[in-house]
Amino acid sequence: MMKSIVLSGVVAALLVFSGCSDKEPVVDSQNSEQVAAATEAAAVETETVSAEDSMVNSSTNSAEMTMAEVESKLPTIYFAFDKYDITPEMQERIDAAAELGKQDIAKSLSVKLEGNCDEWGSDEYNFALGLKRAEAVKKALVADGIEASRISMVSYGESNPVCTEHTKECWAKNRRVDFKLIP
Repeated sequence: MMKSIVLSGVVAALLVFSGCSDKEPVVDSQNSEQVAAATEAAAVETETVSAEDSMVNSSTNSAEMTMAEVESKLPTIYFAFDKYDITPEMQERIDAAAELGKQDIAKSLSVKLEGNCDEWGSDEYNFALGLKRAEAVKKALVADGIEASRISMVSYGESNPVCTEHTKECWAKNRRVDFKLIP
């Protein structure tokens, strides 16, 4: 009887102290200043005062269009289950992304690599794995001639799925690194 009371107390204490984990993204602290500056820059409002300013605004819109076009051409890099090594097929995609990053409009932009995982594994493990995947892509981009200072990383772990079905095909789509451009 005494053993069951002690055992019940221990189980209750574990449940109380374990709680729910937070699913906050893990951000690469090295480039967090760039992300903060980009966020502040996005909050700036523009106002057209004259026809001359209208010309400036239209050129800005075309630059944004070009940025969106570049971002749409950036590939998604996929990984095998529980892996963060880059396959030859994915290396070709990274090489193509690096070539895009060397073009005129892209030279002035930074890129954020977003590491993602499937739903298998603990939250902590998946955040770490997502960051390792982003780091592997960053190393490959740097090897292809992209400056490391232009690259920041974030891990979303399993919290940013593109597919929510419980199938192997769906899980494979969630094991990825996405590219996001930062002005």
